[in-house]
Amino acid sequence: MAITVSLVALFGLVLFFLLRSKSLGYGSAFIAIMFGFHLASTGASTPVNNLTTAVIHAIGNL
Repeated sequence: MAITVSLVALFGLVLFFLLRSKSLGYGSAFIAIMFGFHLASTGASTPVNNLTTAVIHAIGNL
């Protein structure tokens, strides 16, 4: 039986554990870039962009 894991979930999980263990370096930067790259190609890109825009506007109104 084959189990399919999304690359977004895989990179997100690896990045979570790297950040939690505070072992940040070039490998972590690569994982973060790949996570962002794959996240941008999913349906989550629109809500992430909307959230970022809302936060920037909220900070600008302070």
